[in-house]
Amino acid sequence: MARIGIYGSSFDPITNVHLWTASTVAHRCKLDKVIFLPCSNKRKDKTIKTENTHRWNMLQLAISKDDRFIADSYEMNQEGWNIYTYDTMKYFREKHPEDEVHFIMGADLLVDIGAGLWKKGDALVAENKFIVMARHGIDMLSTISRSPILRNNDDGRFHLIDKGLAMEISSTYIREEFTMGGEPRYLLPNSCYDYIKEHHLYRK
Repeated sequence: MARIGIYGSSFDPITNVHLWTASTVAHRCKLDKVIFLPCSNKRKDKTIKTENTHRWNMLQLAISKDDRFIADSYEMNQEGWNIYTYDTMKYFREKHPEDEVHFIMGADLLVDIGAGLWKKGDALVAENKFIVMARHGIDMLSTISRSPILRNNDDGRFHLIDKGLAMEISSTYIREEFTMGGEPRYLLPNSCYDYIKEHHLYRK
């Protein structure tokens, strides 16, 4: 049985922090694989102007040298208004029936799920395992204890990582630097930096 983590984001672009986070989570939680899951560019809650092809190509470049890392286009190929994390996790559990599948997320998402803001949130929590990364100012244990959705499923399904995963270098920051003529070279893999320059991405 393999232990697999599902790591979703826009990856627009993928950053060194994404890679470092995935590697640290894999090490601490003894994951055999981390599946990078770029979201659909049709989601209503995100503004993604970069073509899927570019995001996918940069992701492939970034993870190519780490055997633990895989990219999956499942959500990228879905209609944005018809994507729920519950269905995504069901898809991956059915795709890997012999393995243990975990959803990797930040503590800010734990807060939202606990508050009932996610569609099918009750079923999502009841049927899955989670790796939750600390976010500044969020008490994860308190978040779980205050939420009926979370505390009634707190049977070991939440693996809380509260040390050393709060680096805040975002894709947004990197895009802004490129747009304003800045120099974010060492915030993302060299191959992705070169790809962005070659394809003139994130320009005004």
